[in-house]
Amino acid sequence: MNNTLDEVAEFSDSGQQKSDSRSRMAQGLLFVILTIAVLVAPFFLYPVFVMQLLCFALFALAFNLLIGFTGLLSFGHAAFFGGAAYFAGHMIKVWGFPPLLGLILAALGAGVLGLVIGSLAIRRQGIYFAMITLALAQIVYFFALQLPFTGGENGLQGIPRGHLLGVIDLNDPLAMYYFVAAIFMAGFLIIYRIIHSPFGQVLQAVRENEPRALSLGYNVDRFKLMAFVMSATLAGLAGATKALVFQFASLTDAHWQMSGEVILMTLLGGMGTIFGPIVGAVTIVTLQHELSSIGSWVQVVIGATFVVAVLLFRRGIIGELARILRLPSL
Repeated sequence: MNNTLDEVAEFSDSGQQKSDSRSRMAQGLLFVILTIAVLVAPFFLYPVFVMQLLCFALFALAFNLLIGFTGLLSFGHAAFFGGAAYFAGHMIKVWGFPPLLGLILAALGAGVLGLVIGSLAIRRQGIYFAMITLALAQIVYFFALQLPFTGGENGLQGIPRGHLLGVIDLNDPLAMYYFVAAIFMAGFLIIYRIIHSPFGQVLQAVRENEPRALSLGYNVDRFKLMAFVMSATLAGLAGATKALVFQFASLTDAHWQMSGEVILMTLLGGMGTIFGPIVGAVTIVTLQHELSSIGSWVQVVIGATFVVAVLLFRRGIIGELARILRLPSL
């Protein structure tokens, strides 16, 4: 009897190892495809549009780190995205900081803001957590509207792109594109490493069964706060980069609707997947761009697209693809 149980366990372990191996191979293939697509995109598409895609894809990846791998639904991520856009714009335009330093400091500023908001929000769970993040994000939006250096309803305009490391002129579209592409790929690899680290495994344990993780001796609140700060920092990096691309930071970046859009991107692509947020961001931004001529009706089209996707792809586009291919993750 014991021999039979051992054989069953060995067969199960072998099957799991094969499945994990297939999953890693599929992830590697998708990463190669993503890298090639990022490298050649400016030769086939308008570079500014692709840069917009990359900024929102990084934003969605940062948000997915929180909701998909930690299980925390934030309605206030626009505060970090928009706040960092204003931080970077002011430092580069008014203080004369180099663009790279401005982006790094803006991302760190978003991380500090995430520490403040996260410290208050993680005291509650579920919908109460979401509502606290939304309320605090609206305070950030109010500051963006009222503070004199933000430009109010006109936004912060005329942000100079400057020179990268004092040498590369970022006013050159191709140079700017590959600078943004490098930021996106670095952000993607950072998130990938976090997910596959022991820290990331604890986050997923918290998502799956928080009481059990707590009973195993993990300081759950500390892990959730760290995940919140990391997600806020990377979301801030995305927002600051977008401000540099368009040379403009606006109230739209900090509005609650931006938080709704990143939730939509993540759910559409596949919450808790690695490549899903990228697919979701590309889908939503492309729809907004291609259907801009129909005005406010674009929101109706996006809403209908989301409903259809939820009905047909309950796990998101990439999540359903992983299920069809019988892969643990993708």
